[in-house]
Amino acid sequence: MAAAFPLRRLAIDALLGGLIAAALALPMLGFRLVDSAQGLSLATRFDWVAWAAVIVASGRFALGSLSHLLADRHLGLPRSAQAFIASLGAIRPKAGWALIAIAATLPFMPFSDRNVVDKATLVLIYVMLGWGLNIVVGLAGLLDLGFVASYAVGAYSYALLATNFHLSFWLCLPLAGLLSAAFALTLGFPVLRLRGDYLAIVTLGFAEMVRVVLLNWQSLTGGPRGISGIPRPTLFGITFVPEQRVVFLYFVILALALLTNLFALRLRRLPIGRAWEALREDEIACRSLGLNPTTLKIAAFTTGAMCAGFAGAFFATRQGFISPESFTFMESAVILAIVVLGGMGSQIGVVLAALLLVGLPEWFRELQAYRMLAFGGAMVLIMLWRPSGLLSSREPTISLERL
Repeated sequence: MAAAFPLRRLAIDALLGGLIAAALALPMLGFRLVDSAQGLSLATRFDWVAWAAVIVASGRFALGSLSHLLADRHLGLPRSAQAFIASLGAIRPKAGWALIAIAATLPFMPFSDRNVVDKATLVLIYVMLGWGLNIVVGLAGLLDLGFVASYAVGAYSYALLATNFHLSFWLCLPLAGLLSAAFALTLGFPVLRLRGDYLAIVTLGFAEMVRVVLLNWQSLTGGPRGISGIPRPTLFGITFVPEQRVVFLYFVILALALLTNLFALRLRRLPIGRAWEALREDEIACRSLGLNPTTLKIAAFTTGAMCAGFAGAFFATRQGFISPESFTFMESAVILAIVVLGGMGSQIGVVLAALLLVGLPEWFRELQAYRMLAFGGAMVLIMLWRPSGLLSSREPTISLERL
């Protein structure tokens, strides 16, 4: 028999959640300073606090009711829904090709304009960064909180080479990736002997060191003023007007992102990719098989940094101006959130997470006061619904055939 509906327990839980939300919202939403001719005065917004409590209480009650209904054996999913969920694994490769087709034809869609293409370009930058960090976090299992440092090295490498030596974008692009990889290799030897939280703290510290160096080495990086006048890319010497350049840059980052994806998929099937997955699962067992964990960590760290360097070079040429404010810890947090939210090790999951975490906030930028509130709410809901990521499961790289 189905269990009785726990109305009283759910009502008490919702009431407590609403009271806690009201207590937290009171100092943040209940009061505000109003500037007038008489000076600053304190105004109250208790109706906002009440609405926050009502929304949280209603959400708690709805989530509790839904959990109770789904836990009831007699209210399980129908067979058709179960068959659809089971078939998602077979649909995933086709979904990848469908996403590529949509991305390739996006600038020519009837609804596309310069704003849409520009936002899609920004999303693709974070997709490329997510695929690079996915090598470090998703495959090798290294918690890197300083990925933005490699991103900054690639951007400043391109900016300095292009402005001081007047090199073209296509020549500076591989140089920026190699310089980012060399920077990661230099830091890797003393850092990657650590593991777990200690590795995360040290990489975060190095990222802050890079930002401070960029901020204070004014003779080279321009300091807080940054570097302006960064040249735009050309195609066989052809320059583009602003409307054409937006579309051209979109296809450039799309090609770079697809090459990064192909490179990551190929690495996953090589012996080093399988060694990274073994390192992620159990470092001690990996060492017992004769693999050197330090070498594997450095290889993953430098490979991911090279992808970040390519993305940084494109970011610099797209913006035409860079400064240390573009490479703060929040950038590392967003990129890591994309990898974790999409499902560590999942390439398509990174695309979906980038659309959610970067595309939607950019699309609703007009709602500035509520943009981050919606962003946080979406993160909470997805972590409750899919705690291991949007596409957490994937087929193994190599599977043994049935005997």
